[in-house]
Amino acid sequence: MNSNEKNNEEMWERIEQRIAKIMQKDKIPGLSVAVVKDQEIIYSKNFGVRNLAKNQPVTHNTLFGIGSCTKVFTCLAIMQLAEKGLLSINDPVKKYLPFKIGIEDKPVQIRHLMSHSSGIPNLGSATVLILRHAPLFETWIPFATKEDMYLLVNGAQEEIVDEPGERYFYLNTGYTLLGEIIETVSGLSYEDYIEENILKPLKMSRSTFLQEKFDKDEDRMTAYIQEKDKPIEKNHPFDQLIYAAGGLLSSANEMANFLAMMLNEGRYENSQIISTESLEEMFSIQIDVPPNFYGRNGYAFGLGISEDFLGKKLIGHSGSTGMSSAYFCFIPELNCGVVTMANAGNIPGSLVGHSILSSLMGKDHEETVPFFQIQAKMEQFSGEYVNYKGINKVKIYIENGLLFYESKFGETLNKVALIPEDAKLADNRFYIYSFGYKTPVTFEIKENNEIDLFIERNCFHKIK
Repeated sequence: MNSNEKNNEEMWERIEQRIAKIMQKDKIPGLSVAVVKDQEIIYSKNFGVRNLAKNQPVTHNTLFGIGSCTKVFTCLAIMQLAEKGLLSINDPVKKYLPFKIGIEDKPVQIRHLMSHSSGIPNLGSATVLILRHAPLFETWIPFATKEDMYLLVNGAQEEIVDEPGERYFYLNTGYTLLGEIIETVSGLSYEDYIEENILKPLKMSRSTFLQEKFDKDEDRMTAYIQEKDKPIEKNHPFDQLIYAAGGLLSSANEMANFLAMMLNEGRYENSQIISTESLEEMFSIQIDVPPNFYGRNGYAFGLGISEDFLGKKLIGHSGSTGMSSAYFCFIPELNCGVVTMANAGNIPGSLVGHSILSSLMGKDHEETVPFFQIQAKMEQFSGEYVNYKGINKVKIYIENGLLFYESKFGETLNKVALIPEDAKLADNRFYIYSFGYKTPVTFEIKENNEIDLFIERNCFHKIK
């Protein structure tokens, strides 16, 4: 084994150990990963089980619900229809559908639904269906037919917050409407159009929207949701009203074909799925979204864009049905991408994807993926502290991604969140916020790695 092979082996082992830790911490039954480079799978790995009761292992071909990763397939279909001259993405939605809400002289266009920039906030349609099919609890919203869907949508005039193109609101219902447009224009059902024009050319023959096809497949996930720290088997939400927004089920093996096409100017083997020009438009930010750690962040057409992932443009999307999830990302400049999926709704897929891509770029993922740096520092600060003579004792711990400070005076327990001054915790400074007043909080790491905690008049010393 030469040094490069040894380094690669060590790199993958570190990533696999990281994935195993994530799965144990987040209680993920099974997970599958595939990495594509230059249109070929260069790495694939499976972890855990697709069914807990039967202890059946995950394979490269296990079908998982990919949730909102479906959205890019919907946008591919819209762009195909635009290339054929059957629609324009600048057309108003109401040209094709009984869509009655919006600002009269500035109608919502197809492109606004594709980029979540319609000005309409979340209408909760996906939540209604997921809760109903699982089942978890019932909202009693009538939402079983297309007529019900239009009743929900057209009753939301007062919910409109902004003009189209001005503000980002992630809108699953908008993608249900895009599915309706695909059916209206093509004359096919949404699922038939996607199968004939995208899945078949990509040789994604087992990928499906249909419950009957999924149920007949022997290598399929069992979906789970966490209830009281225990995975409970639940029903995947098979429903036509969720197909275009998040209804596709696929495997890591077949999603790798999709990545290969996206990294090859819209071409897979002998099939041109979409033109290079249309793909470039799909890769262009249409609306800015709140920034992350990777430069300008925005939403394109069924894709999220980060413009500075270690100096490269990162494109991807996550998806979750609450009991199954997926994430894909790729860097066109490096002709490389990652897909990961699991039978739990809480998979931190971006951590896996970003770790792999940064490692392939020769970086240490623990140093370049901000989450791991932040997590390590929070864990370092967590513990028990005392002041002089141990008169006062306080506790620092992590909850829901934040550090909390807990103290006790007599029988009175005081618990407050520590708000970081800097998102990356670079200077170890936080504050406690109360009715407009900010109390500074600082952690000081000494040369011997002992930690002092300063809050107002107090200096506490970490003891464990």
